[in-house]
Amino acid sequence: MSALGRVVRAGVGRRRVRTVVMVLTTLMAVTASVLAVGLLVAARAPFERAFAEQRGAHLTGQFDGTKVTAARLAATADAPGVTAAAGPFPVVPVRPRTVTGSEFLPAGVDLPPMTVVGRPEPGGPVDVIDLIEGEWATRPGQIVLAGDAGPLRPGDRLAFPDAPGGPTLTVVGIARSVTGTGEAWVTPGQAEALAGEARDAGGVGSAAEGGDASGAQDGPTAYEMLYRFRQAATEADMTAARAAIVADVPEGAMSGALSYLTVKQDETANAMAFVPFLAAFGVLGLCLSVLVIGIVVGGAVGAATRRIGVLKALGFTPAQVVRAYVAQALVPATVGSVLGVVLGNVLALPVLNEVGEAFGAPAGGIPVWVDVVVPGAALLMVAVAAVVPALRAGRLRTVEAIAVGGGAGGAGRGGPERRRVARPFGARPLSLLPPAIRLGLAHPFARPARSATVAAAVAFGALSVTFAVGLALTLGAVQESRMLDPAGSVVVEAGGGQGPPGAQVVPAEGAGGPGGPDDRPERADPEAVATVLRDQQGTRRFYGTAQAQLAVSGVTGATTVVAYEGDSAWGAPEMVSGHWLDGPGQAVVTARFLTAAGIGVGDTVTLEEKGRRATVRIVGEAFFTQDEGMALLTSTATLTELGLGDEALPGRFHVRTASGTDPGQYLDTLNRGLDGAGLAAFAHADSGNSSSVIVAMDALIGMLTLMLVVVAGLGVLHTVVLDTRERVRDLAVLKALGMTPRQTVAMVVVSVAGVGLLAGLVAVPAGIALHGIVTPFMGDAVGMNLPETVLAVYDGPVLAPLALGGLVIAVAGALLPAGWAAGTRTARGLRTE
Repeated sequence: MSALGRVVRAGVGRRRVRTVVMVLTTLMAVTASVLAVGLLVAARAPFERAFAEQRGAHLTGQFDGTKVTAARLAATADAPGVTAAAGPFPVVPVRPRTVTGSEFLPAGVDLPPMTVVGRPEPGGPVDVIDLIEGEWATRPGQIVLAGDAGPLRPGDRLAFPDAPGGPTLTVVGIARSVTGTGEAWVTPGQAEALAGEARDAGGVGSAAEGGDASGAQDGPTAYEMLYRFRQAATEADMTAARAAIVADVPEGAMSGALSYLTVKQDETANAMAFVPFLAAFGVLGLCLSVLVIGIVVGGAVGAATRRIGVLKALGFTPAQVVRAYVAQALVPATVGSVLGVVLGNVLALPVLNEVGEAFGAPAGGIPVWVDVVVPGAALLMVAVAAVVPALRAGRLRTVEAIAVGGGAGGAGRGGPERRRVARPFGARPLSLLPPAIRLGLAHPFARPARSATVAAAVAFGALSVTFAVGLALTLGAVQESRMLDPAGSVVVEAGGGQGPPGAQVVPAEGAGGPGGPDDRPERADPEAVATVLRDQQGTRRFYGTAQAQLAVSGVTGATTVVAYEGDSAWGAPEMVSGHWLDGPGQAVVTARFLTAAGIGVGDTVTLEEKGRRATVRIVGEAFFTQDEGMALLTSTATLTELGLGDEALPGRFHVRTASGTDPGQYLDTLNRGLDGAGLAAFAHADSGNSSSVIVAMDALIGMLTLMLVVVAGLGVLHTVVLDTRERVRDLAVLKALGMTPRQTVAMVVVSVAGVGLLAGLVAVPAGIALHGIVTPFMGDAVGMNLPETVLAVYDGPVLAPLALGGLVIAVAGALLPAGWAAGTRTARGLRTE
């Protein structure tokens, strides 16, 4: 090993605290940065790969067949900016019923509405359908289901009792559209039959060739067109592309449109939600890394002045001295970077696994270039941070360096300031303090530059704590408000209504066989349930809800519609804009729903069930993530208008009990009351539903914050260790004059406590500002606008302890070297030069 290598190895191995500080600093910075950049790139890779392979549709347009002909739609392939188009394909909303049964899905189950597309083949210039299992539907009586069709498999049969003639179709294949252009596919002729249209033998093709505007009345009630555009990278591009199509068809003909950007966001939302706060932690970690390594290397140079002189006397050139100290920083930083890359990849796997499953692709991992570029950039920053103090070492003159030595480099510095604060007849308030405290308060004036670096390190740590606490409070608020109807403490299940997708219905004995009209869960009379609730002691308020799966204009597939009856304002989700339901014909949805449907608050949407339609106006934007945030909230009057009959009656009641009511006793008494009234209903506690994604976020935030705080504390520790070593003779003199070990500890701790307190007070508003910047980006990542109640989480009880965060970090970092200073023997300190 060369002489330079031996110097580097000795420097790394001899100062273990310094080495540990640099390893942990780069470990934290690289872990957060690899996670942020890696998830940003890797989470999108499965979608982008499938989108390219299947020539996914940039825009899926839905059109009203009563306002535009197939021929007119086919001509939109020549609209400005369109590079490829497919369609028009007839689209039919239907409600299937299982005919064949299985272990997971018995016969006679009414499934949610699905969008069936009449498509002759899976290939084409746009949206090549990926056939996962079975074959394509090539003749009447066959149907291909989308890959998320649940337990249904090829060979199963589905009945469509609401279609003309009540046909039964056999599932022949399972397929996947990368942009979700349909939930099922049949031949064009079969689609027309399901819709009940009287069409000629030419089908869609003849309409496209010879149809005209007047023929629109004889075609299918809805069409689908798939487009690819020359410019489609941004939301602005997609807005312009949609406008070009709208301008090429009659007014009001486009009933809905789905952008591939919306699909990509939906599929990668959970992974993308991690990126904003990980990026923030990565930047904080890199900044703290540069700062701490600058402090560490600068301190190493200051403490080894005599050693540097000896090295130069032995023939080391200034450049070799600089390289030695830069290398002493890069070696532990490299170890930390390698560990950070490994940890970042491990932590990213669970998130990326979920994204891969959505596209039936391998889980994948963080790209190799991220594992190379991120640590490479971190090491470059470390090298730059180390070069500045290392250049000072290279410029030291040999004779002066040997003469100065390293023992009392700090002696005498800041003397006037120290004496001004410490003398007994100085400022009257300070003169009342013990001498050890006054000496500690005076020390920052002796080393203003070093005190500033300590303050910066503490500020980063305190800022991280403030930011993390805000994130945790925001995520906690999201956890509480993400589900619908979270305000109630008791839920009464009254039965009936439509369940969620895949709900199983077991036919009752004597109900007329599978698929009979009586195949419904037993229902309790809602009015009778409400009467029991009103009479029940301890009931404060309640409201009822019904649920249905309906077709909604502009939205592909079935939409969960939750209908409210009674005074539900107290249990309403958090509102972002507009207002809660206060009358019939109104609806409340999320930002994700508005984006998917291409509408805004104030616009209308049409709900359809078995040929009947009801129009509702969007009066408010709410925040909730239940049903992927795609549920539509309205009143039970809307379901009644659709002719749902008993299904429009509340099947669930949400109850808030009076203050001081015993929950267990209330439930027992209420269930006895329901049984006594002969009602097939039961009450249970509303246990809520926690999100594993939010739990994972909280754990990751806690880990990264702890690492940042530890690094900041170690930065303080290293600085105080360096300072006490330089002041060892001064400390010995003070001990010889009668200073006790306890007073020594107090003096050393106080020397950084004031700096830490001031740094913490500055860091708190900075952390609040960072929280205000990052959290909206987290909402944007999942396609949601966050309500003010989720963002405004800092109040007095939270801010009071946060204001002391800098003080705690500074004191914690100083305690160990303070104890070392107190334990140093007086005689040994007096001999130190």
